[in-house]
Amino acid sequence: MGIPLPNAMTQSQIISMQSRIGTASDGFWGPKSMEACRDYLRDMMPTPNPWPASDQHSLSAFYGKPGDEGRLVSIDVHNLAVCYDDTPVSTIRCHHRIAESLLRILTAINRSPWQYILNDYAGCFNDRPMRGGTLPSLHARGAAIDLRPNTNGNRMHWPTSSDMPFEVMEMFAVEGVLSAGAMWSRDSMHFQWTR
Repeated sequence: MGIPLPNAMTQSQIISMQSRIGTASDGFWGPKSMEACRDYLRDMMPTPNPWPASDQHSLSAFYGKPGDEGRLVSIDVHNLAVCYDDTPVSTIRCHHRIAESLLRILTAINRSPWQYILNDYAGCFNDRPMRGGTLPSLHARGAAIDLRPNTNGNRMHWPTSSDMPFEVMEMFAVEGVLSAGAMWSRDSMHFQWTR
């Protein structure tokens, strides 16, 4: 594997994760590791999964119209060390249907060794289209959150060039939430309340 890229997981971290998810522990993160990772996280999710499918019809039926701020609530995060651009965040606006789940996850992260992830919060509700597209983003419904964007950006492949801890992805999976990094091997800052 050579020298890891800045912010990439080390080969020993990848081997440890491969062992955890039940695939060959060879330090090579390829299609078999990606599939095993997706299966492992999906197995952690509740059955039935409480969140909608990711097609626009299902999203509208569950969350309502994108940009509808009447469906948003503010959750209190002032004691969870959440920061945006080094500024403490006291509330996060999200869809009312994900509020309790989001607060449980943020609280779990805050109590973990990965608490530093919360120091680089990048937003939840944002009425905009998906990057590079015209369909509404899950952020436009207040049903997605971005964490640690500087080292987990959209074009950074996880885990070979980004550093979102697998344990954080597990905390989201227990709530039925998709981790983009594990599911699409990129954009590992992004977590969405869909199945």
